[in-house]
Amino acid sequence: MTMTPTAVPETAAGPERSARAPRKRPRDKEAARWPVAVLGWLGSLLLFSPIAYMLLKSFQTETDAASPTPKIIFTPTLAHYEGVFTAGFWAYAGNSMAVAVISTLLVLVLAVPAAYALSVRPVRKAQDALFFFISTKMMPVAAGIIPIYVVAQKLDLLNTVVVLVILHLGMNLPLAVWMIRSFLQEVPGEVLEAASMDGASRLRVMRSIILPLVRPGLWSTALLCCVFSWNEYFYAVNLTTTTSTLPLFMQKFLSFGELYTAQVAAVATVVSIPVVILGWMCQRSLVRGLLFGAVK
Repeated sequence: MTMTPTAVPETAAGPERSARAPRKRPRDKEAARWPVAVLGWLGSLLLFSPIAYMLLKSFQTETDAASPTPKIIFTPTLAHYEGVFTAGFWAYAGNSMAVAVISTLLVLVLAVPAAYALSVRPVRKAQDALFFFISTKMMPVAAGIIPIYVVAQKLDLLNTVVVLVILHLGMNLPLAVWMIRSFLQEVPGEVLEAASMDGASRLRVMRSIILPLVRPGLWSTALLCCVFSWNEYFYAVNLTTTTSTLPLFMQKFLSFGELYTAQVAAVATVVSIPVVILGWMCQRSLVRGLLFGAVK
């Protein structure tokens, strides 16, 4: 009696291994990342080129800066930076700092409860309230400057820091409400239910649970509002003269019939330094805040 050999059954792992594509080696993965890295560096250099051009012009003389052909090799000078600090820079910088910081703090104080009422504990007709907030950004600023000027004149607020704080507050509050509301919507409802079952009040939930969870979003909102307030020019030029901010300080160096390219480049560089430093210090919180809830 002859015995027929029985076929050995294939394990489940056998056909799956044979069907799988060969895994990429670490060297192949590194080689695939090179084009992305090169494109990223090229894009960064392209975005940085206007800043580098401004910085280069600020160290040139007016004759070299006005030359039609850009000069890479030149004798640098610090005369333009000396002219910036001797023209009353610190007074304008103090006004800009006060307006940006105070208006941003007021925006956060008002926007957090409003966003809480529109997301975590929605009030009646929340969508209508949201549309009202965003509709205030639809009207051109130039269309409302005349009544704003008349009201500021009647209240004796022209040429003061107070009027700029009030207007920057109204300018940034709708944006802050919408941003913080989107961050609050990502807070898990189970966490809030557990806190309420433990007997925590709404104020305790807000202070101990919600605000720590959305802290990156608050930082990113504060940074954007601060940058918008720092760069605002239209209100400053129409409502203030001597007590004004740095964007109006730059206008002092624009003179007709004279060369001012290098001087304005030096002023713009000095004005941009605080914003760049603030963005560099808060870059981690800014990225986390802007990506908050993007990946679940």
